[in-house]
Amino acid sequence: MSEETEEIIEKVVVLAPGLTMALYPQESEEPVQRRRGPDPLAGLRTWVPRTRLGKMVREGQILTYEEAIETGFPIREVEIVDALLPDLTDDVLGVNMIQRMTDSGRRVRFNVLCVVGNSDGYVGLAVCKGKEVSSTIKKAIDAAKLNLIPVMRGNGSWESSEGPGNSVPFKVTGRSGSTRITLLPAPSGKGLVIGDYGRRVLSLAGVTDVWSRSKGQTRSTINFAKATYNALIELNKTRITDSDRNRLHMKSGREL
Repeated sequence: MSEETEEIIEKVVVLAPGLTMALYPQESEEPVQRRRGPDPLAGLRTWVPRTRLGKMVREGQILTYEEAIETGFPIREVEIVDALLPDLTDDVLGVNMIQRMTDSGRRVRFNVLCVVGNSDGYVGLAVCKGKEVSSTIKKAIDAAKLNLIPVMRGNGSWESSEGPGNSVPFKVTGRSGSTRITLLPAPSGKGLVIGDYGRRVLSLAGVTDVWSRSKGQTRSTINFAKATYNALIELNKTRITDSDRNRLHMKSGREL
């Protein structure tokens, strides 16, 4: 092996999956059908990190989202999430128009509720306001990516057989406003027995089977989705022994 070849090999740096897709795109025979809108990987090509964690991701020192969490540094750049989790899917749950009468006339603003997730243990939710729909949706998606949380899943239903599952490990309640959502463990194959907005949040979180019980004003879109999201947050706050964790086959985050 020549010295020039050795120098080239030394210069090769392993990058995060999102950065690899953005900087070194692979040409496929079949055309990729992408939804309308800007390319989500375009920002990574011109990304100049401003935080210490962003510089570590850009230089290839951090390759997974789990490694970024273990560093203890706050994630304040959307490009970090795009680089480490390029397979995130976003879903706009609601777009509401807010009108306010002022001395200069009628003022119109938009309220957007958005959820993002990889359907394998990570989900984020955010609500943003703005003057235009398109810019507000983008702002809500970016805010939801910065609010990502690991989702704890397990097999806590007495009806299911022994083994891993994609339900909640135990009963948990989330609250937003007057809306309370209680998630209960369900056996494999039962599906998501919950309202439409809660179902869309749980499906992006990677939960496939769950029973639910609701209380309060459940017609509010924002509160219903937030209560479901807050219930998933409460799962991470619960202290669990190692024996119960093994008995319920609990797992947090994605399966690597």
